[in-house]
Amino acid sequence: MRRLYRLLVLLVGLTLLAGILVAPAMAADSATGLQLGQSAPAFRLEDQNGKWVTPADFRGRYLVVYFYPKDFTGGCTAEVCSFRDDILKLRRAGASVVGVSLDDVKSHAQFAAKYHVPFPLLADSDHSVATAYGVLTSDAGVHYAKRTTFLIDPQGRIAKIYVDVDPEKNSGQVLSDLAALKAAP
Repeated sequence: MRRLYRLLVLLVGLTLLAGILVAPAMAADSATGLQLGQSAPAFRLEDQNGKWVTPADFRGRYLVVYFYPKDFTGGCTAEVCSFRDDILKLRRAGASVVGVSLDDVKSHAQFAAKYHVPFPLLADSDHSVATAYGVLTSDAGVHYAKRTTFLIDPQGRIAKIYVDVDPEKNSGQVLSDLAALKAAP
């Protein structure tokens, strides 16, 4: 009987430990409602130059889709500049980058021009893409996209989800994960 009790205690302890270790990895998925390995939601959005962009345009390459709250704000400027500064490394790693916020095309054009952004900034003015990706939120009635990044694999599946990212470190995280994903069998 004692042996059965010890086995039960060990089993409960291992279950709790597994929950502690696995929970952080699952938290990113549950924060957006999307799961790793699932097809990324499709979209068609206009960029700062008036060009329509879809994820299918990047099929065969990794795609970094990063959502940010608002053009010309401190964190968003730091994040766009970080991705801008790392764009050659990201391209060499086989990835393209798009930024998405609820701002309109005109705001994106001004933001991209001021900070010399070499990748598309997509205008999700109707909030449909932020909703599909589970990142739409609001504060005092003002809607915005939560700072969340999705790494989509060359087949269009979600490979990584980054929630509540540090805007200055996010591109470095993505680069590191790209290297690990490409090294994996």
